[in-house]
Amino acid sequence: MTRVIVAGAAGRMGQRISYMVRQNPDLELAAAFERPDNPAVGKDVGENGGFGTTGVVISPGLESVIDQGDVIIDFTFHTATMEFAKTAAAHNTAMVIGTTGLSQDELAELKGLAEGAFPCVQSPNMAVGVNVLFKLVEKTAAILGDAYDVEIVEAHHRMKKDAPSGTAIKLGEMAASGLGRDLAEVGVYERHGIIGERSDKEIGIQTIRAGDIVGEHTVYFAGAGERIELVHRAHSRDNFARGAAVAAAWVTDKDNGLYTMFDVLGLADF
Repeated sequence: MTRVIVAGAAGRMGQRISYMVRQNPDLELAAAFERPDNPAVGKDVGENGGFGTTGVVISPGLESVIDQGDVIIDFTFHTATMEFAKTAAAHNTAMVIGTTGLSQDELAELKGLAEGAFPCVQSPNMAVGVNVLFKLVEKTAAILGDAYDVEIVEAHHRMKKDAPSGTAIKLGEMAASGLGRDLAEVGVYERHGIIGERSDKEIGIQTIRAGDIVGEHTVYFAGAGERIELVHRAHSRDNFARGAAVAAAWVTDKDNGLYTMFDVLGLADF
């Protein structure tokens, strides 16, 4: 059975990941940790998360529990994630990373660490439905081509720290891939004032932050006289947490390197 360490265990995602790990018959919730100054340190992770006593106490920092698990699941903050990755590399411990907001430099560093020391699944969204959406967007863009404008709108809760979401950026990258474009060159993230006509190549990504929206993403393919909308709405964080648990069970016996949910779900060649 794979022993799991949950990072940021007192947060909203950490709580649901801990719960979903407990529901997976192939996994054992072996340890959980938070920042040393978090008030949840010392509490039972299940009691803190509202799903009963587990016998696993939230510990102060990764170093205090790194030897207790086979894989770390991390959905925290990009700077913290990179520090955890360095610790994982030093201990050859697998990782599952759902943290968003990682820069291109951080992703490159993560890839180097993983290839040298541990297997790692990294994805901006681990929900099964979203990963199917990624592939559908790429294929739809390739079929429709330049005759259709591509726009992406994402909505999340008011507490989300990064914008646009990692999922929205990935959707933009998949659309750009299908169209033979580079999102870094054609992505448009803000419109205000007299901006002139839309260019033929741009891919718009717009952001909504409000209330307690778990996560919604809509991709518009708008042509002359018609449009197609591909939509994913998350009703619960459990979809992300469940996918992370599946990835944790999958990754531990893999070769060192950086993988995606496409690998986990068998979608790489879809």
